[in-house]
Amino acid sequence: MNRKIIELAKKYNDQTAQFLVDMASIQSLSCGEKKVVQRIKQEMESVPFDDIKIDNLGNIIGRIGNGPVKIAFDAHIDTVDVGNRNLWEFDPFDGHIKDGKVFGRGTADQEGGMASMITAARIIKELKLAKNCTLYFTGTVMEEDCDGLCWNYLIREEKIKPDFVVITEPTGCNIYRGHRGRMEIEITLTGLSAHGSAPDRGINAIYKAAPIIAGIEQLNEKLIKDEFLGKGTVVVSNIKSNGPSLCAVPDFCSIYLDRRLTWGETKESAIAEIQEILDINNIKGKIHLPEYDNKSYTGIVYKMEKYYPTWKMEENHEIVQKSIVTYKDLFNNNPKVDKWTFSTNGVTIRGVHGIPCIGFGPGYEEQAHAPNEFCPVDHLWKATAFYAAFADKFKV
Repeated sequence: MNRKIIELAKKYNDQTAQFLVDMASIQSLSCGEKKVVQRIKQEMESVPFDDIKIDNLGNIIGRIGNGPVKIAFDAHIDTVDVGNRNLWEFDPFDGHIKDGKVFGRGTADQEGGMASMITAARIIKELKLAKNCTLYFTGTVMEEDCDGLCWNYLIREEKIKPDFVVITEPTGCNIYRGHRGRMEIEITLTGLSAHGSAPDRGINAIYKAAPIIAGIEQLNEKLIKDEFLGKGTVVVSNIKSNGPSLCAVPDFCSIYLDRRLTWGETKESAIAEIQEILDINNIKGKIHLPEYDNKSYTGIVYKMEKYYPTWKMEENHEIVQKSIVTYKDLFNNNPKVDKWTFSTNGVTIRGVHGIPCIGFGPGYEEQAHAPNEFCPVDHLWKATAFYAAFADKFKV
């Protein structure tokens, strides 16, 4: 069966690559994914899926089968913007194939996963695989803006709760089993405005920020390390201030932090560390976790605190072991089992809801958010074969 799966994955690979070209040619920034969702729906209809639904948030959900084992394959289909266009050697939204690669914004991060998922579904239908399963293929929205919000919606509102999830973010066709979590933290400080010619009459909110910033820099060096996931980090990512004018002592300052959380670190422990810096310096300030409240392309606002928990799967877990066996059986060698540096929808799938996850995706993590983004064409058939064969491991 593995030989037939690989044969079909290669047979359909030109079609898979062209579908990826089509998606990459459609601008699909977070909260603006409508057109690419319509293109995905068209591709799902050609399989055909047993059921296709676009939910109220804008996620597209294709279903095959109605068995007792529920498995989801997930690809977020929104992308980041292109940044400085002068760094691109081509139009970022001119998806094209050249030198064995599909080029364009989103090809690696992570519409390549969606392209391979749909072809895997085609093979599963053709070969009548995974008869014991209900298989969901989800094209999820707004991940680049707010990791995991889409899966909070799927689980809580659509009542879709799989037994296992395969996250198709780029892994270089390796198996990934976790990543650090993250959170965003804002510290706000107030002072007293006064004329800039007499600063001693005021209390400078920016000056209050200075020892806090120094303390955060020192904190970064002391954060704990996990053997698998690596070290926690914290960085000041933005500073804003305000006052009556540029000729005045500022009476407000905010410090924005990007905090990466390793195993054993939590929202509470991270906030306590920042509070300690304020206390040591005898500075009063407000520590705030921002809330995501942007409107989806369907017009829905579905709020979520900007806290994205750490997660990892133990290597002896069933889903990890089945993925390793799947890889060995298909490709006749041992996979690399690793982790992502960045964050994925796993923060809510596993981190909040406890659903076991693994990652396997076409493309390289280093291409995410980079100019001249690409996905190797041969990664597509490999991912396609893996998804189809993995689903078929769950038999009665």
